[in-house]
Amino acid sequence: MKRIKEFISSVPMTIVGGVFLVLSFVLPMLNVKSPVDPAWVTVIISGLPLLYLAVWRIIYNPGISKISSALLITVAMIAAIVIGDLFAAGEVAFIMALGEILEDLTTDRAKRGLKKLIGLAPTKGRRIRDGREEMINAQEIECGDILRILPGESIPVDGVIVSGETSVDQSVMTGESLPVDKAVGDEVFCGTVNRFGAIDIRATKVGEDSSLQKLIRMVKEAENKKAPMARIADKCASWLVPVAMLIAIVTGIVTQNVTRAVTVLVVFCPCALVLATPTAIMAAIGQATKHGVIIKSGEALEKMGKVDTVAFDKTGTLTHGRLEVSDVISFDSKTDERALLSLVASAEAKSEHPLGRAIVAHARAAGAELVESDSFKMTAGRGICAEVSGRTLLCGNESFLTESGVTLDVGTSSALEELRTQGKASVIVAEGGRCIGIVALSDVLRPEAAEMVAKLKDMGTTAVLLTGDNKMTADYFAEKVGISEIRAELLPEEKVKNVAALQESGRRVCMIGDGVNDAPALKTADVGVAMGSMGSDIAVEAADIALMSDDIGRIPYLKRLSNATVRTIKFSITLSMLINFLAVALSVLGVLNPTTGALVHNAGSCFVVLIAARLYDRKFDK
Repeated sequence: MKRIKEFISSVPMTIVGGVFLVLSFVLPMLNVKSPVDPAWVTVIISGLPLLYLAVWRIIYNPGISKISSALLITVAMIAAIVIGDLFAAGEVAFIMALGEILEDLTTDRAKRGLKKLIGLAPTKGRRIRDGREEMINAQEIECGDILRILPGESIPVDGVIVSGETSVDQSVMTGESLPVDKAVGDEVFCGTVNRFGAIDIRATKVGEDSSLQKLIRMVKEAENKKAPMARIADKCASWLVPVAMLIAIVTGIVTQNVTRAVTVLVVFCPCALVLATPTAIMAAIGQATKHGVIIKSGEALEKMGKVDTVAFDKTGTLTHGRLEVSDVISFDSKTDERALLSLVASAEAKSEHPLGRAIVAHARAAGAELVESDSFKMTAGRGICAEVSGRTLLCGNESFLTESGVTLDVGTSSALEELRTQGKASVIVAEGGRCIGIVALSDVLRPEAAEMVAKLKDMGTTAVLLTGDNKMTADYFAEKVGISEIRAELLPEEKVKNVAALQESGRRVCMIGDGVNDAPALKTADVGVAMGSMGSDIAVEAADIALMSDDIGRIPYLKRLSNATVRTIKFSITLSMLINFLAVALSVLGVLNPTTGALVHNAGSCFVVLIAARLYDRKFDK
């Protein structure tokens, strides 16, 4: 029975039902007689699923939820059939089926994002036992095992480095744009990527206890907490059905006219009410799509209109998520900034580190001359040593240069501290035991970010920064865009806790992010918005809304659109209820019969659709 219901409820079959309903109305007007009323086809196609749904809810739903809009329309449909008005029976069933289809089209229940997240979990690990390497399945790794991770490999479990130095790409966990330098004693996390040197780690958290598995579990739990949007028509049904039945019975008894009683049931059916929400949502989703905003459900639109707090990730959201050279500082009177850039880029040309690559790209774009370096040597996660035009250069972090015998004077230390307060990464350049300059790199703030935050404030919405970056970097960028509420150095589970804490304080929270690490927070928030163009597929799938153009300036537009959609739905519901009550009064007085009552229904439904359609062309971006 369920399979039959699903088949006849499909879009093609509903279209067939609509065609036969039109024929039932048009053929009598053309004086064309049919042996069987075409509306019977509509009643079967659109009516049987309604009957099935009404009976199923009576049997299985608890308490007052047994009474639904499907029950009222089924009663009206059967009553219309009994008195021989098949057009009225088919019309109320068809409008209900149409509303069901439109509502289904606004919802995306895809689970692909979770599958992709699970796909990030490493399946193998290289265990060191009795001096021998052996490849084993990740689920066989036990706490205390020593594992070797080669450059480019994913780390299969959480652990602590016991040998070696490297840089680890932790973007999957923290969203940080820079690989993090790691040495003996530092923690590493499952699913992160070893970028350079080989390291040995001791497993500390394995299987379901690992960071990545916790991330997957949080996404699952957050997904389960997302209750589907209850239909407004069903919310109203608990009082619509008894009222309609009472008025119909009283009308039949007082007037001694069964047709009037049936007409009351027909016009009382909440067809326009059923269409009010899905049509407005479809129009708003179409409007948003034109502006590069993908909205996955009507629930997201409804909740976005109630949001009073927007929480932002930093990297890839408020910023572009790419490193660019921001400062070239020379401490050598014989070497100006352009010459220093040329020297450093030439030395870094053979480096695989993201900082080195960014410096080389900047130098080439600036037209700086690059020469072939000699004696290139890289210390993973720390720096390089290279000979350029007869000059031996060291380029790296403070610890690398200090260990190489370079002394940093007060001026250099002061410059480094200033750059750190601005959230910038520094490559220190030394020659002959002294520092000759610094090349600083920074993530690039989106130009529209500050204006966007200001607009949200004007709309009474608070902006919050939730980031995995360090506190100094977070403070610097937050000040640039005008955000005063900052939570930094957060792992994915800590972002979730912060979002939950905001919700517990009575706030309606929208979370905006772009990375895998943001997925649980996106799911936990009332509304999740992902940066769709450059954001990870997992973040996009976890979110309720995706900005396909990565234009964060669309957030105020999105809120205005959501507010307008909610207002439109409320107006349409009010209008449909007024039309229904007017039609009921006319039915009781005998002015309307089931067929004309059904036509009034159609008129009310058309009004609702036309009102919703206005959302599609309105200008919400100004």
